[in-house]
Amino acid sequence: MPEESGGWRIDDLARRTSLTVDTIRFYQREGLLQPAARVGRTKEFGPDHLARLERIRELQAKRFSLAAIRALLDADRGVDLVEEVFAGDIGVSYTLEELIQKSGINEKTVAVLRSERLLRDPAEFGQSAYDANDLDMIRAVGELSRLGIPNPILIELARIYVDGVERMQSQVVEIFSGQYPTSLTPEEFVEFRSNADSAAHTLYPLFTRVVEYLHKRTTQRLALKAIELRAALPQTEDE
Repeated sequence: MPEESGGWRIDDLARRTSLTVDTIRFYQREGLLQPAARVGRTKEFGPDHLARLERIRELQAKRFSLAAIRALLDADRGVDLVEEVFAGDIGVSYTLEELIQKSGINEKTVAVLRSERLLRDPAEFGQSAYDANDLDMIRAVGELSRLGIPNPILIELARIYVDGVERMQSQVVEIFSGQYPTSLTPEEFVEFRSNADSAAHTLYPLFTRVVEYLHKRTTQRLALKAIELRAALPQTEDE
């Protein structure tokens, strides 16, 4: 029987992981699993291969695509933060057809939401299917429509939000990657990145709280501004 320290043939590794030999070979072809070590005329796998396969299964359970899994496995930093961003999204998954059916929104409206980039393709963020977040957003759009918000207004609001959020998030990525100009020295930036990596599991929730606060306060301020502007308009006879 193979030792716990390794020296396993591919069928031994398959038994230990409850995977098929074909699946393991597929992962090797896709570059997800490193080649086995050649010992004489045989190829042997070890604990590193076992750990790698277990990691692949963990990421697949979170619905990451194979391309995203490959990138995460090969990354040497920032992986914890990426996983924290997706934490809580594990659950029911949907195809586009299932998403439309579950939401109760017609296919044409969903197509517009996709073309305006409000409903994003899961592949853009390494996912293989839509999830509850997508379903909740589409249902919210449906509720807004039933409340009397015209579709052209909904679409224009979506376009404004998407463009604004993407500009902001691109700048955030540039800050963390060192491409955005800051007053930090190179040494200070290295320390910042190290601190961010080590605090990944708490970093994202804290930033989320700050962003939610800013969004709420900005919405409140602009709502009051809208009321003031409306009050300043000349009154019509109907009013």
